[in-house]
Amino acid sequence: MGEVSGTESAAKPRERIAFVTGKLAEPSLRSVLAQLGPTAGFEPEVVVLNIAVAALMTAEWALRRVQIPPGVTRAVVPGYLQGDLEQLRASTGVPFERGPKDLRELPRHFGAHGARLEGYGAYSIEILAEINHVPALPLDEVLAVARRYRRDGADVIDLGCDPGGPFRGISDVVRALKDEGFRASIDSMDPREIVSAVEAGAELVLSANRTNLEALKGLPCELVVIPDEPSSLAGLERSVEKLEEWGMKLRIDPVIEPIGFGFARSLGRYIAVRDRFPGSEILMGIGNVTELTGADTAPLNLLLLGFCEELGIRSVLTTEVIPWAATCVREIDIARRLVRYSIAEKQLPKHIEPRLHLLRDPERLRHGAGEIQRLAESIRDRNIRIFAEDGRIHVVSAGKHLAGEDPFELFESLQEADGSHAFYLGYEMAKAVTALTLGKNYTQDEALRWGFLTVEERSHLGKHVERNAERRKDS
Repeated sequence: MGEVSGTESAAKPRERIAFVTGKLAEPSLRSVLAQLGPTAGFEPEVVVLNIAVAALMTAEWALRRVQIPPGVTRAVVPGYLQGDLEQLRASTGVPFERGPKDLRELPRHFGAHGARLEGYGAYSIEILAEINHVPALPLDEVLAVARRYRRDGADVIDLGCDPGGPFRGISDVVRALKDEGFRASIDSMDPREIVSAVEAGAELVLSANRTNLEALKGLPCELVVIPDEPSSLAGLERSVEKLEEWGMKLRIDPVIEPIGFGFARSLGRYIAVRDRFPGSEILMGIGNVTELTGADTAPLNLLLLGFCEELGIRSVLTTEVIPWAATCVREIDIARRLVRYSIAEKQLPKHIEPRLHLLRDPERLRHGAGEIQRLAESIRDRNIRIFAEDGRIHVVSAGKHLAGEDPFELFESLQEADGSHAFYLGYEMAKAVTALTLGKNYTQDEALRWGFLTVEERSHLGKHVERNAERRKDS
């Protein structure tokens, strides 16, 4: 074996990255980087500017003060920093990037864990989103719901008709949808409604069995075949054979039942149909479970989508009628991507997709009692900092470090006289209690994370700094 040259055997030099911060955050940042640098493969340089709170920096302010050490290839500034980073690059010759707003999130920012995985986002399950009671709705409302469904991830808009038809205006509704580029299906057993809808451009019919099969023969569309008796598979095989004989496209729906009304056995029927018809398309109407179960729908949708992905069920029907099912389309759009990746890559569906963590955060971040006490001893201004961890709320300001479980007791101890400031504190206290109750992360002046339901908040940090400055000037 030949000798290996010194150049080839030498370790590849690690990237040097500068992290710009303020004086209060410096110790915490150094502690995080001491562990992150070796695992993420870079050499950190901490650049401390002459400001207590790093979140209050702006690019214009930093431009006159920041000095980047030699050998640094890029610089990371706090996520709160406002302004144009390009001027910092032009001044220093080093590219700047915003890091996370919470320095404890730096490991995720650098991909140490939780990074978006290669190939994630593909899916194989089609979403049919049903608009219920279409005959009773004005056309503009139907179109508005359809647009929302499409925005949330729906592939096909399903028009739900009512018994006692036919609905004479179904063709107008279908044409209006087609004019806006929608794919449309009709949910009806009435051949008169079905024929009108298909002639107007509906591509899929829900549903067909022995009661209407002959009347639908030869229609230029795809049919969803259901059993003659929903609680069994009676008549299903005969209907499938007829449609195949006629050369018509079909999907099979064994019909899922609500919990308490045959749910487990209905899942078994899907398995039986897949075994009997291994190459056929299958549809599941998951709204029979989500609409009829009094619980948040995201985990229900995820479990049902996992069942579908494993069994090769490539279309689901949902709706958003009852309040707790109001975000089902978005949940399914996220869930279908997660289950696809999990099964294709043989990975557990965890630490992959954060948007379905609506109540509890996937990771708990802690400052630790020692770090909070250090901050309390270092702070010199009157601005209030609030932390929530280990079952207690901590209130920190110059000369103050209060901790407890009851925000009202803490508020009384603060003895704040300014009404607007008191309102701000009360609002942040309520968020902190919510975080403790539900096991969520709390960061002052930041929205609690509710997955895709999160509503971002406008920062109030600057307002309070300005208010305190005015107060000192007046005194």
